Amino acid sequence: MAVNSAARAEPRNEQVRPSPVQKRWLERGLDQAGGKLPLFDEEGREIDPRTIKSCIRQGWAEPWVANPIKPDWLVCRLTQVGRTILS
Repeated sequence: MAVNSAARAEPRNEQVRPSPVQKRWLERGLDQAGGKLPLFDEEGREIDPRTIKSCIRQGWAEPWVANPIKPDWLVCRLTQVGRTILS
């Protein structure tokens, strides 16, 4: 059975929520100066760039500063939208 293309184009009413991994990462910015988000998890592993980029796309995080030593690292901070979604 084919789905009506108009039905697929309608915006969804439910609010997108962060996954458990995204939520753990975002929560770590709550108690940091300026909402700085970590580059590494509690065990020293690099945060998956897919997690970071997804949070940026959702508006929960934003790029903050460029790292001249490691330009491929995404240094980000928590946005107000990110703070709101966590409360």
